[in-house]
Amino acid sequence: MARVAIGLVVFALAAAAAGGAQARVGVGPSCPPQPLSAAYTSAVKGALASKQDVWGNELLRSPSGPTYEGVQRHLHPLLLVGPPLGLAPNRLTDSGVYYLALGQPSGSDGARSLDLHVADGSQIVSEFVRGPSLSIGVGVRRKERYGSCLSRLVPPHLDAGYLPILETSYVDADGVRYSQESFATRIPQTRSLVSFVRVTVDPRGSGIKLARVRLTPSVPKLRRARNQLRRDGRAFLVVSPGGKRHGRTLSYATHGNRTRTVYAAWLARPSRTRFFRMGKASYDRAKRSAMAYWNRRLAAGAVFDVPDRRVVDAERNLLIQNLSHSWRYSLANAYARFSWELVDVGEVMGAYGFTGMERAILMKSFHRGSVFPNRAAGERMTGTADYYLRTGDAKFVKKVTPALRTALWNFQSQLDASQTGLLDRERYGVDVSTPVYGLHDQALALQGVRAMAGVWAVTRQPFLANAATLVANRLEAGIRAAVQASSSSLSDGSLFIPVTLLDGIARPFGSLTDTPEGSYWNLVMPYALASGVFPPGSPQAAGVLDYMLNHGSRLLGLVRFRAFTNSGKPGYRSPGSDDVYGTNVVRFLADNHRADQLVLSLYGKLAADMTPGTFVSGEGSTIGPVDGEYYRSMFRPPNSANNAFFLETLRVMLVHETKDASGAPQGLELAYSTPRSWLRAGRRIDVRGARTSFGPLSYSLEAWKGSVRVRVTVPSGLQPQTLRLRLRLPAGERMTGVAFRGRAFDRYDARSDTIDLSGLTGRIDLVVTRGRASPRP
Repeated sequence: MARVAIGLVVFALAAAAAGGAQARVGVGPSCPPQPLSAAYTSAVKGALASKQDVWGNELLRSPSGPTYEGVQRHLHPLLLVGPPLGLAPNRLTDSGVYYLALGQPSGSDGARSLDLHVADGSQIVSEFVRGPSLSIGVGVRRKERYGSCLSRLVPPHLDAGYLPILETSYVDADGVRYSQESFATRIPQTRSLVSFVRVTVDPRGSGIKLARVRLTPSVPKLRRARNQLRRDGRAFLVVSPGGKRHGRTLSYATHGNRTRTVYAAWLARPSRTRFFRMGKASYDRAKRSAMAYWNRRLAAGAVFDVPDRRVVDAERNLLIQNLSHSWRYSLANAYARFSWELVDVGEVMGAYGFTGMERAILMKSFHRGSVFPNRAAGERMTGTADYYLRTGDAKFVKKVTPALRTALWNFQSQLDASQTGLLDRERYGVDVSTPVYGLHDQALALQGVRAMAGVWAVTRQPFLANAATLVANRLEAGIRAAVQASSSSLSDGSLFIPVTLLDGIARPFGSLTDTPEGSYWNLVMPYALASGVFPPGSPQAAGVLDYMLNHGSRLLGLVRFRAFTNSGKPGYRSPGSDDVYGTNVVRFLADNHRADQLVLSLYGKLAADMTPGTFVSGEGSTIGPVDGEYYRSMFRPPNSANNAFFLETLRVMLVHETKDASGAPQGLELAYSTPRSWLRAGRRIDVRGARTSFGPLSYSLEAWKGSVRVRVTVPSGLQPQTLRLRLRLPAGERMTGVAFRGRAFDRYDARSDTIDLSGLTGRIDLVVTRGRASPRP
């Protein structure tokens, strides 16, 4: 309830989203548009004009550090998918509000059937954004679309905080209250996915004697057969009794001060459907089935449970979303296809225990071409190695080795012919066709070859392992020479390394998002940074990170981006963020032990780059104000790669793998980047079944007044070279002692609050005492 109340205050600040949302049916004088305030516009533009993350730095300096509330107060919520609206060919929704793509995938290949539940409660659309739809209307004297006045709409939220069950409440122009719940599930009476809807109308206190709910299918020529609307013997809609037909619309009325609940079931793929009564019993039975299905799917993965309910709700729902996406970048729009960012998504989902999905994404990558073949080959190699180290699936490695071997010989051939020590030039990116010696391409290829050299060595293919090592050594030498020749040290002490190597043109950007070239540098440079080409803690890694932090790379911990040629697209019509690329930024931050920046990214993503209460992201999101729009917009949500950014941030905060100079897995760092508030007395952190390169790992931290109880379960086969745990205690506290099995344990560093568990196996129970930190001299 607290979540709803907070969101309602936010939504009530705006009378309606002007521009995009204002064009909706039924919005009249009773719902005037809310203009952007001059103070808000000035504050946002000022933050965007700075080369530093001024808001993020302010949060980092605050006693409580970055928090959800601290981030949320800076920006209006995300809500819109932008123009065009209505019947325009490229619309995403009629109302301009985002949708939740709901389905029930039977395995690891994602949902093959979907219903799109528009988050304002106005509509359910089948399969694709321009598919058949069921619209929901209210009102009598002034007919209006449910949810059309956003100031009278309670913010959308999910049942239990994370389940894909959409809940909204709305007050129409006459003061009649409505509540709605909807979800999608499978039932035995039909082969189709079915969306169930429950709408309750409550006219009490409004002074209205007659109130109505209207259900309108977009499909013409439906015939009524008992409680079904059919065409050619196939059911489209099943409804509760009492509705009166007016053309396509079924209308349900309530009189006086009586409430009424209307139930409906909309079929994603109309089919012959056995009769069933549509009412409370059938609705509740279907809802229990949907809840059980998703809780069962989540139970098959790892558990990352932290003492912040919003974070846990977001984690669970994003896992649900990505299980529906599988190898698709988005759902039910033009982006519902494979994209190369999905290899990272597969690695993240594998780390959460969903290795079947990781395998499905990898298999799809071997059947997709690319405009940057070297980068794609490197990503296939890295993904294959990640999957093998997590699962030991040697059969998969054997299956894909012929394709990877061909790629390896291709790399070797390019190096043999190269005068630079680099692989051939490739297109910079999908939106930038210029062929370049791209540091991101070269680094991804190097990362993949190094990773597969290790895998081939342990799968008894020494010839390929040795050949891959030789290719990697040659390519690494070429990259290092090219980086040295292209880099610039700046007067502020930072280091600029261009993405386009050896072209003699690239110069340091004063502010990254002031030019198209700088914006795209900010998107693709993280691939190189996370590849390990600059060793963690090295002067190069530190210098590049300083450059990013001082030249406009981040805002509230998000990846800044400004589109120039695509500025007409929703989500890109003003300077904003593109956190598809945030996954590799947080990997780089974790490698370099920048815990506070990771916390900022976690809460920045949660509070500023997802829809509040429903956790939907697009590929890109507006941050800068757009004239006539109170709410911010997204480009083609939902987006699985953006979901992976949040999931990876949470994972590396709790379980971070380190690598040696060759890129091979070396050690594990536990709880190295948690918010300090998570270890206040009375709070608990639980990690169970986290999938690592060394095997599954579990641990718990239970904070008490004066101590922290630690339990780490290290299977006997889990043998990282290093295993360390860090307790990021609240400000002003420090570790004062450690006991292991009732005896003092001296393998800890009180200055960094780090405990060395290397070499220990089985169940490790520790009691860590905590006290006030001594003031520094």
